[in-house]
Amino acid sequence: LILQGLKYPGIKSLAPDKAGEIFLMDLNEDNPRAVELRISRGFDLASFNPHGISTYVDRDNTVYLFVVNHPHQKSTVELFKFLEEDNSLVHLKTIRHDLLTSVNDIVAMGPDSFYATNDHYFSDFILMFLEMFLGLTWSNVVYYSPKEVKEVAAGFYSANGINTSPNRKYIYVADVFDHNVHVMEKHANWNLTHVKTLQLDTLVDNLSIDPHTGDIWIGCHPNGMKLFYNDPENLPASEVLCIQNILSEEPAVMRIYADNGSVLQGSSVASIYKGKLLIGTVFHRALYCEL
Repeated sequence: LILQGLKYPGIKSLAPDKAGEIFLMDLNEDNPRAVELRISRGFDLASFNPHGISTYVDRDNTVYLFVVNHPHQKSTVELFKFLEEDNSLVHLKTIRHDLLTSVNDIVAMGPDSFYATNDHYFSDFILMFLEMFLGLTWSNVVYYSPKEVKEVAAGFYSANGINTSPNRKYIYVADVFDHNVHVMEKHANWNLTHVKTLQLDTLVDNLSIDPHTGDIWIGCHPNGMKLFYNDPENLPASEVLCIQNILSEEPAVMRIYADNGSVLQGSSVASIYKGKLLIGTVFHRALYCEL
């Protein structure tokens, strides 16, 4: 599943007047292509500004799709049900909460529960910039369910990508400005405790997990400030890392892809499936590779 159309303060958009879209790409096909998913009536498509995404498959094989949305520069989480027979999404509800102030990414834990990262404490753009300039560590992770909403981790410069280990015992959080990935242990009451931090030499964005190996695939920004320059002579580069055995004493970190921006600008996510790699970006194109 691919999101397109994010409008984020300070970062250019190739189609600023176009509403957000959700695409499906079947990597089992010989020549996969992205197909737009139709969204049910009643959902406000005009203000759809999608950011993070996560899926949850229930015991009856119902597929729920959680999408971070920023309508009118606010933060909501949109819950959809995926109908495979006609490639469509039924909008179930919009989730709002005072603790979901500046949501970046999300990982579903049930049909109506999730962890979410707030990449800033403030939602106002000027205050967000000031927060970043001063190096305030006020970013956090929030757990949401219909019965309980609470902060479960804090002290990040900018909590960004979030995901779970295949056995769902650990939660991984990328702090983009601190250049690291945090490993958090999940408890029965949904609280998180810090286990370790893996420091990297690049800005880490979204995290994807190989369900078979547990490897963490990361879309990274080796020179993140160039995302804001909008300079055709000084393009933002792309980088994809793969982390193996993150819980071990010596995790392996491999650079799988790197480009100076001539092919791919501002890589933000990378997902692997049966030797096929799909790399997404903040505002540029997506890249499909066979490894």
